[in-house]
Formats: sequence, C-alpha cells, structure tokens
Amino acid sequence: MRKSMIAGGFALALSLATASSAQVNEGMAINGWSSEQNRTPAWHLAQHDKLSKALAKIGAQRKGVVDAYVVAIGLDSDPVFKKESTEVRNVLERRFGAAGRSLLLTAGSGTNGSDAPQGSPANLAIALAAIAAKMDVKEDVLVLYTTSHGDKKLGIVYRDGENGFGMIAPKKLKAILDELGIKRRVLLISACYSGVFVSELADKDSIVLTAASSSRPSFGCTPGNDWTFFGDALVNIALRKPQPLGKAADEATGLISTWEAKLGLQPSNPQVSIGDDTGKWLAALEASMPKTETPKVGRPAIETTFE
Repeated sequence: MRKSMIAGGFALALSLATASSAQVNEGMAINGWSSEQNRTPAWHLAQHDKLSKALAKIGAQRKGVVDAYVVAIGLDSDPVFKKESTEVRNVLERRFGAAGRSLLLTAGSGTNGSDAPQGSPANLAIALAAIAAKMDVKEDVLVLYTTSHGDKKLGIVYRDGENGFGMIAPKKLKAILDELGIKRRVLLISACYSGVFVSELADKDSIVLTAASSSRPSFGCTPGNDWTFFGDALVNIALRKPQPLGKAADEATGLISTWEAKLGLQPSNPQVSIGDDTGKWLAALEASMPKTETPKVGRPAIETTFE
C-alpha cells in the first residue's frame, strides 16, 4: 500500500540526510529541488553521455503545428516506478503524436542495462531546458508525467536505492517551468499528497492531474506492482482510448474511487484542473489522436497491491 511505502521511503531519506549532515529546514522543504547522491565520477560521466545522446534525438518543432513534447520520469528506484514510467512514455507518445519528441528518465536505470538516463531532479531540469530550446513555447505543449513517493510539505520525495535521495517541491517546479517560458503544459503527477502541486501549477494555460489531494495518500506503489492506481487508471486504461482528455480524467478518477471502495481504503481524491485557455491547443493535439485503443500492459494495480 502506498501509505506504508512513503513512510519507509521518506524515513530512509531523512536518515541519509542525517548521516550526511544535510540541513533540512522549512524553507528548503517549500522551495527545494534537491538530490544527494553517493555515486562515482565515472557514473556521473556515463549519465552525462546518456542524457546528451537522448536529448540529441529530440526533434525540433514544426512551424504552424502544435507539437507535444513528452517527458516521463520515474524518480524512485522502487521497480514499480520504472515499469510505470516506461510504459507511460509509450502511451503518451502515441496519443499525442510525439514520436521523436519524447524522453524517458528512470531512477536505477544504470544498474539494469537500460539506456534511459537517470530519473533525478538534475536530469529533469536539464531535459526541460533542452526541450524548451527546441520547442516553440508559444505554440507547443509539454506533457510531463512524474511517478514517485510524495510528502505533504516537500512535494515529490524519492530514494535512488542506497545511493541517494531527493525531492522536488511544487514552487521550484513552477519556477523552472516559468523561467523556461513553458506555458502550455499537461502535468500528470503520481504521488501521495500530490495535490500540493495544484495550487502552484494550475493556471489558464495548464492541465494538472494528480493522484491524490494535498492531504491524502494514493495507492499501488508496492515494489512488485506494474502500476500505481493512478497510472493504471489514467494511462493504462483511460488514455489508451480515443477519448478527450477531460473524459479520460473522469474515467480514471471513477475507477480509482471504485477500487479504493472495494478495498476499504480512504479515498485519495485525485485532483483535476483544466485551465480555461487550454482548449485552444488541446483541440489541435486531439484532432490527430489515434482512432483505435491499445491493449493494457502489465498486471492491474488492484490485483497486486496487497499480495
């Protein structure tokens, strides 16, 4: 169950912080974008090469066309986040016509032969800057999916196995996107308490969907799972269908509510914010949406959560 996993994951992060004499205060918690790593110089060089190669493959935007740029990032090294982010990239790339304009970042990827760069705040910041330089920020759209653990005050929190820990705070993510000039954005955030991102990131040009409210945990992040509840309902089921994003969000929140009720869980209350001006570009993206549904991948989250 996700609630128990975040307790253990964040406890480890705090213990690592204490062991390294890192100073964590309220200001850092609200504004931070941090990553502490116990990695070798050779590992960092390999990461630099992986990220450079991946970003070099990202295509330039097409003038007069609303292009989507997809980033799927699994921040925590629990296997469920790698599995989820990998398939999310495939589904979103197909749905939004982003072939050649999508990127996968996954924590722990360097230990299993994957070519994906590491899912970390540093790599995400570099990736967003590189994508902003290739897209027309007045015309194109960023589609960002993040999956990890979460905390009421810190935002996204995660562990890189035994090699480090980190966080991404809502204010910092907003500041980076604003600084890069990325106004048109679809932000899909799978984490406990991920509703803390809505108040910072919701605006007239943004779509923000989160796995839970700011005061509730979400579910399904057991390491053996293929999907979290949010990822399974929204991406593996609803977004595979040729239906508008708003309708897909409604289907996903309904499924999650049904699953939680069946298992006697406290409702996670996923949040949906669709800005008033997003219809201008969302219609253009969805006009070329595939007309056929793709089959689900992996075991359903509800069947594996409590094994």
